[in-house]
This record gives sequence, structure tokens and C-alpha cells, in this order.
Amino acid sequence: MQTANKYLSLIKFSHTIFALPFAMIGFFLAIQSTNHQMDWIKLLLVTLCMVFARSAAMAFNRYADQDIDAKNERTKIREIPSGTLLSKSVLIFTIFNAILFILCTYFINPICFYLSPVALLIILGYSYTKRFSAFAHFILGIGLSLAPIGAYLAVTGVFNIIPLIFSAIVLFWVAGFDIIYALQDESFDKTLKLHSIPSWLGKKNALKVSDAAHLFTGSLILFLGYYAHFGLLYWIGSLIFVFLLAYQHKLVKPNDLSKINLAFFTTNGIASVVFAIFVIADLYWKV
Repeated sequence: MQTANKYLSLIKFSHTIFALPFAMIGFFLAIQSTNHQMDWIKLLLVTLCMVFARSAAMAFNRYADQDIDAKNERTKIREIPSGTLLSKSVLIFTIFNAILFILCTYFINPICFYLSPVALLIILGYSYTKRFSAFAHFILGIGLSLAPIGAYLAVTGVFNIIPLIFSAIVLFWVAGFDIIYALQDESFDKTLKLHSIPSWLGKKNALKVSDAAHLFTGSLILFLGYYAHFGLLYWIGSLIFVFLLAYQHKLVKPNDLSKINLAFFTTNGIASVVFAIFVIADLYWKV
């Protein structure tokens, strides 16, 4: 049990809450907008794909960044730098989860199986992007944005514009809040010549970029509501989501990062779950 807790801490398992609700949106959108019947086995496989993919991505991030983490006061307590887990063990854990992810896609359908290496390339490759690009936040966004379209593909086997818009919502939402989180390491990133929006533009301008990303997120949510003819429950969920986006920007200031964990973890976790509940409810019960 103690070893299991170490790995759960390594991958920050509770943070699966960011993307998993959007995978559920993609899944139930596919069920309700097509002639496909509810398949509980496929829902389980989609959920397992989310868990295994994210576990592989987080573990590989810790493996790739172990030397960087050891030099950062904020991150040197992480599992590899602190000696809680061995570097080799974390790499094996990464490979194990990547294999399980691919195996799950095999039992879903051919297109998910064929695209699984592409998904892994994106979510694992993100770990190296801050070494050469300040837009690493948006690569992370792309990785998490695979959730709604991936779940939709799991059911239908075909692409559709509506889940792709949900994916775009996730992309800019994640990029926006990851920029906020990266404010903590602005000075450290400059010292090690690592790339991020805060280390490139400074805290004040980085927050403006985050503002713009979340304004665009809100615009996409509003556009999708009109485009897809969603009902009242969707709009209620959208208003709550947008309010929580605005609220996290009130919590964080260039000269005050004391509430950054509340803004990053709590607010965004609540936002994704509440939004998904209202969207899925709207798919089944039009008000």
C-alpha cells in the first residue's frame, strides 16, 4: 500500500479530474448524437485509457525533469530527487502504463488503436518542450484536449466538429491555467534557460496571455452553445465554468502568488466536473 501511495503521489492521480470529465462529455455526446447504444465496457475502457495515458505522461514528466526538479526548491521534494522512488522504477512504470493504454485502445476500435502512438507522442513529448519553446503550455493543452475527441472516436470511429470544439475549449483552458501555475518558476526558469510564457514575458504580461487564453475559452463555450443548439442546462454549466475562470484570475496577482494552488487545483477541478455534469445532463434532458 505504501508503494502504491508513492506512485499515486508521483502521478498526482487526483489531477485526472481535469481532463476526465471532458472525456465523459465526448463519450455521452457520441451516444446521444448517434445511433450507438450505451456500452458500459467501452466506457470502462475509455476511463482506463484516460488513467493509463495520464499516468504515463506524469511519470515520464517526472523522469525527464528529475535533474531540473532536483535544482528547484519547489520541486526537489518530488519522488525521484528526494529518493522516494528510483529513476529506473519510474521509467518502467511509464512504459507499463503506455503499454496498458495501447492495449485498451486495441479493444476499443481500430482507429483509436492506430492513433494511440500519436497520442503518446504528444503527451510524452510535452515533457521536453520547455527546453526549446515558451509555448509548452499549449502543447500540454493539446495533450489534454485529446480527451473529448478521443472518447467520441471510441464510440463512433469518426471525427465530428462538436467534440473537436470541446477539444479546443480544453486546449486553451489548460494552457491558460498552466501559464498561471508556471508563474511560480519564472526566476528559476530564467536561470536554467528553460522556456515558459512567464520567463519570456514576465509575470504581468504572462497573466495577460492567460487572460486572453481564457477569454477565448469562454468565447468557444458560448459559440458551441449556439452552434450545437444546447439547452438551458448547458448554459447554466457554461456560466459556472466561465465564472470560475474569471475567479481564478482574481486570486492570482503578479506580486501575490499565495493563492496559486487554490486557483490551479481547486478552481479548475470544480470547473471541469460541474461543466461536465451540466453538459451531459443537457444531452439527456432538454430544458
